[in-house]
Amino acid sequence: MLNNIFETFTIDDISAFSLVIAGSVIVILSYFANVLAKKTNIPSVLVLIAMGIALRQIITAMGIEEIPFESVALELLGTVGLIFILLEAALDLELSKEKLPLIWKSASLALVTLAASSAGIAWLLHYAMDMDWFTALVYSIPLSIMSSAIIIPSVGGLSLERKEFMVYESTFSDIWGIMAFYLLLGNRTSESTVEIAKSIGINLGASIFISVVVSYLLVYILQKISSSVKLFLSIAVLILIYSIQKLLHLSPLILILIFGLMLNNHKIFFANIFKNKEGESWLGSLLDNKKMAGLRHDFHILTLESAFVIRTFFFVLFGATVVLSSITEYDVLFYGLAISVILYVIRFVFLRLFRPEDPFSLLYIAPRGLITILLFFQISSNYPELINDSFDGGILLVVILVTCIVMTVSLIQSGSGLEPIEIKEGMALLSNETNEEVSKEANSENSCPPEDASQTPASQE
Repeated sequence: MLNNIFETFTIDDISAFSLVIAGSVIVILSYFANVLAKKTNIPSVLVLIAMGIALRQIITAMGIEEIPFESVALELLGTVGLIFILLEAALDLELSKEKLPLIWKSASLALVTLAASSAGIAWLLHYAMDMDWFTALVYSIPLSIMSSAIIIPSVGGLSLERKEFMVYESTFSDIWGIMAFYLLLGNRTSESTVEIAKSIGINLGASIFISVVVSYLLVYILQKISSSVKLFLSIAVLILIYSIQKLLHLSPLILILIFGLMLNNHKIFFANIFKNKEGESWLGSLLDNKKMAGLRHDFHILTLESAFVIRTFFFVLFGATVVLSSITEYDVLFYGLAISVILYVIRFVFLRLFRPEDPFSLLYIAPRGLITILLFFQISSNYPELINDSFDGGILLVVILVTCIVMTVSLIQSGSGLEPIEIKEGMALLSNETNEEVSKEANSENSCPPEDASQTPASQE
């Protein structure tokens, strides 16, 4: 009966309104997936992937082999998605002397784990699938990135110290992984180690210089604009400069990172230094703290909402691209499980070094998700010469499913559950002391959102 219905409805019947309706339904179902996640402890990513698989079955029943404009949609979502996701991560990073040990430890763990996991997975792909080392590294880096989009909403039930650590570690894992992926691809034509090191040095130097200058100018101009229409204006400027840097073969993601850090930690970047004879600092006087508090709050809301939509469509599209029958194949299951084992073994080794007191408490909180999918889509759409037929897309699905399920089971067994971090207006995520400061500031600035409101990550997944 269902087939008869779809036989009467073909691709020729799809209109703009049909696509709008389908998109709206997907977003609505994504919201209820988050509600379901809170009640059942099932990560919403699994529900969204299932939606994508169901969508593929419907499309196939209609006789449609490919999703219309799939490549264009993936490339567009990939570019905008990276910008919003990295900006959201940067807006969640608080720089302070008190947090320096935590930041240093979590950033270092994320970096060495990423490097070791990438090397281990690349070794497996090189010898088991006969990939060349460069292609193996390109494939291994996305698989080595932890998903902050899944972790941050899931660790609300942990102790404050562990929760802080996981928020920072997963955020840095996203940042290091994205930068390493594009730096590697940007130097794929280099022939020697010296040439690669020189190219990376010039690339990073130019990217950092441009990013710092643009970020200072953009932050200063934004808080001077009185018009209420300025957030998407700034996003448009960021995307424009991002695209120009990309065309110049620089590292545009550094711009997004520095801008987010500067917006969230403006008192550090615009510190009271370079004082004149009267003791006034020209740099510190450039910004209005009250306006910056409101600007930061608005940007955080913008990134939360935008990242929610982007995550929704990415997980659904990923599910739609997966051939369900492939995950039952022996080779797919073997490589997916082997990669998962490598990830957990390496994570345990470095947790023993960085957190010798409790290496097991955070061992299983290492899901793969959005960034992994997004970067694999980038390979298929922008670097067709690197596509390797021996790497089945089902392997990616197996790794995501295994790491998500392991995290869910471990949190439930430890009694933590998947208790999301609640979004409360004016409340900071990580510190009770910060919450008290926010409350005091909110009382003194009634019309202005608290400065630390942007420290609350989203409960998106």
